Amino acid sequence: MKPTLFVLAAGMGSRYGGLKQLDSLGPNGETIMDYSIYDAIQSGFGKVVFVIRKDFEQEFRDKIISKYEGHVPVEVVFQSTDALPEGFECPADRTKPWGTNHAVLMGKSVINEPFAVINADDFYGRDAFRVIAEELSRPRDKKGDYCMVGFRVGNTMTENGSVARGVCENKNGLL
Repeated sequence: MKPTLFVLAAGMGSRYGGLKQLDSLGPNGETIMDYSIYDAIQSGFGKVVFVIRKDFEQEFRDKIISKYEGHVPVEVVFQSTDALPEGFECPADRTKPWGTNHAVLMGKSVINEPFAVINADDFYGRDAFRVIAEELSRPRDKKGDYCMVGFRVGNTMTENGSVARGVCENKNGLL
């Protein structure tokens, strides 16, 4: 069974000022995620799942999904503030998506095979996809068998600063 590439593309790009995951940068209008998806498929991934927000679904389908339909199985799931596990409540004034952990949870209904999670606006390089596809394609012999590709932090930082990721807790203080 080929692994799935799970692409986190629901971010609002508040510091960037728009949907950076949809902005073209390649010579033929490629986005950063186009390069990642190409590298992942070449490395052995067999399906792509995107998590997006409902409010930009049509633009996302027109610019991104239309490129892949008919070439690789594609699924779309939506991240919304009210899609929460039991025991969690959304504050009435919450408008932003919850973040990475919540986004990954949204894929639960459509991913039944080993998968790798990437951010739509990060560049990973072909070798990272080769390494993770190889690991995810090996037989799993126990539940809770996880892996990740790591990068030296000093090689991932720019002079423009860092990115902070949020954490969500339920009423019992659990993540």
